[in-house]
Amino acid sequence: MSFLSRFFRNFSTMNAPAAPMDMPAGSQIATVAAGCFWGVEHMYRKAFANKGLLDARVGYIGGDTENPSYRAVCSGRSGHAEALQVVYDPEKVSYRTLLEFLYQMHDPTTANRQGPDVGSQYRSAIFFHNEEQEKVAKDVTDKVNKEWWKGKVTTEVLPAGKWYDAETYHQLYLDNNPGGYECPSHFLRKFPPLSK
Repeated sequence: MSFLSRFFRNFSTMNAPAAPMDMPAGSQIATVAAGCFWGVEHMYRKAFANKGLLDARVGYIGGDTENPSYRAVCSGRSGHAEALQVVYDPEKVSYRTLLEFLYQMHDPTTANRQGPDVGSQYRSAIFFHNEEQEKVAKDVTDKVNKEWWKGKVTTEVLPAGKWYDAETYHQLYLDNNPGGYECPSHFLRKFPPLSK
């Protein structure tokens, strides 16, 4: 295969949609937004590898545009957030644990911003998929707001709407690009355990 045909083949697959996530029986899905989705995915995969995380996918949620592109989301005009969907085994990791981690790995006190990344696409949000998730999300958010973030949390708790997978080249971005951009707001903070 010539260099040019390899180049054009790689270029054409960069914007292709990612393959669907595998949802084994008994697994559940969690959807969160916490700024640039590259770092969010990387941190969740690292923290929960072999601890209940079955798959993860970056994408777009919470907007009005059908099939948004990365460029459209980055413009801030599509209304979508850069987000992460996690398929997890609830026998190995709880939804509560995944949400507590969310509040440790990013700054939920800056509305529509994470570090130097500014815009509604970088908002902090939890998108729940059922009533139980809504209850847990509101409880965890209330507790971290009082006990960890001193009343400054701006995280939205919203019903999950339509999800769109990000383009293939965004999936596992920091694994495939080890020197790639990482938001400086994405690091694990140390907090005391939350009250029960």
